[in-house]
Amino acid sequence: MLRFAGFELDPQRAELRGADGTPIKLRPKTFEMLRLFATSGGRVLSKQELMEAVWPNVHVGEDSLFQCIRELRAALGDERRQLIKLASGGGYLLAMEVVTAPDAGPVQAEETRLDPAGEVAPLPPSEVAAVRPQRAMFGLSRQAMVAVVAGLCVIVMGLAVAAPVLKPDLLFKRTPPRLAVMPIVDDSNDSRDAVMAAELTARLTDGFAKIQNISVLAPRLAVTGGESAVSAASSDYELRGELQHGDQLWTLRARIIKSGTGEVQSVVAASVAADEADAQLAQSRLVASVGHLLARRLNEILEPSASSSASRKSSAGGDKVAVEQALASINHTTRERFGAAQSMLQKALNDEPDNLDVAVALASLQMRGIQMRWFSPDEAVMVEARASATLEQALRSKPNSIPVLEAYCRFQSATNHFVESLVTCAKALSFDPWNGPALYLIGLGQIFLGRFDDALATFRQADRYDTPAASRWTWLLGAGWATLLKGQGEEAVPWIRRSIAITPATGRSHMLLAVAYQRSGRFEEAKAAIEEGLKLQPGTTKLNVAPPRKNASPVYLAAADQVVQSMVDAGLPEQ
Repeated sequence: MLRFAGFELDPQRAELRGADGTPIKLRPKTFEMLRLFATSGGRVLSKQELMEAVWPNVHVGEDSLFQCIRELRAALGDERRQLIKLASGGGYLLAMEVVTAPDAGPVQAEETRLDPAGEVAPLPPSEVAAVRPQRAMFGLSRQAMVAVVAGLCVIVMGLAVAAPVLKPDLLFKRTPPRLAVMPIVDDSNDSRDAVMAAELTARLTDGFAKIQNISVLAPRLAVTGGESAVSAASSDYELRGELQHGDQLWTLRARIIKSGTGEVQSVVAASVAADEADAQLAQSRLVASVGHLLARRLNEILEPSASSSASRKSSAGGDKVAVEQALASINHTTRERFGAAQSMLQKALNDEPDNLDVAVALASLQMRGIQMRWFSPDEAVMVEARASATLEQALRSKPNSIPVLEAYCRFQSATNHFVESLVTCAKALSFDPWNGPALYLIGLGQIFLGRFDDALATFRQADRYDTPAASRWTWLLGAGWATLLKGQGEEAVPWIRRSIAITPATGRSHMLLAVAYQRSGRFEEAKAAIEEGLKLQPGTTKLNVAPPRKNASPVYLAAADQVVQSMVDAGLPEQ
């Protein structure tokens, strides 16, 4: 029990009480933030620290943080902001001493309790009556007790016999695999390189600690004979890596090793420019590039394919190649690439109708086709029905598979189930915290729900991770679109131009660029951008340029109508 300023915070009951003992209603997120303040020992908590702790694996804007702060101040009567203070560095702290109060002690006996003087007193008859039926359950005769024990023995023996044929998870709750993140090795004598290696180790540890189906061990340094030696606890897997600092690049190489056998499960490498002015951005991209690939590989190990072993052997890696090429086509989408990838995956699925991995990849690709309106309305209905059946089967078979969760999130987004897509994509992030496509789809859902600031923050986070780089144009365009929906033109220009530089053939990107120019008073450039967009997507008009409106927020619909009107003002035909 935590007490401060006349308030009592009960973490077990998730309850805040006033001086008179009356509960004060708080939302769960607001209560969690107050608990963090109360247990921080008066330390300043940064905005980023608060958001990561209160909204783990969900990327929200600062508006959500500010709302919780406002609710806490209102609940505490802190109008003068003397309890929850804004620190000079931008964080917050609870400026009040917090006292820990002991909980109530254990029950003394079944039919007794402590009286106010501390003596053991008998319970009242009414309470004894409530206790005795419970005691009667255990008041068995010796013969009955022997029979119960014998029965339990039979059950245990039966489970032992059945264990080889039953899934172990049906009998015992298996502890999650343990991953030891070892310190990144830096062979140079430069203290700056050592600091960089330590930061990368910490970021990798924090990232993998967010993955819900593993437990992460951070080995402690044990000093022996004046030298540092790594003392790693027992683990199932180890993550080891080396950092190299060249004239032009930082390069991080990392691998996952099976601890028992020393077998290398996956090896990856990533590089960033050594002259990157933003050191934190360089660290973020190095860790994300390595972590993203290792998290997916770990997910493959822990969530093996549901396809039959015979099917897996017969494919000889061909299905994996098809899936990888299809995913590349999702990320670098043109109509020609889309058609080629769809034919390739359909052929692979015809060869192996039971291959769930290929079926999921095909469904995900086709959802992108629906988003880009490359199917006729009748075709889209049939494609949606097939994809729905495929993905529901895949979720039953592999509920924690990253590709399955990504595909289902894309399906929900393409079919305008935006709230559901946020939930599914958040689950995908809980297995791969650096998942750029999942972040993009979350940002897309936030846009359609009218949460433009949250969407922009999500797209910015995806840009900081930049994984995989092939998807970069999507969140860059998303950031530009969110900025336009906020009513800003000039600020959207660099986002959209960066997106077009990577993927110039979508047409819609040029039309959004026209809006940015139009709102900035650059009318000739706006007209030229619309003309380029119409070359790439002939037949586009005011009637068909806007995304579907089903399930969208009124806030979004109003802002989207203004964006479309700006396109018309720049030269988009009305019909």
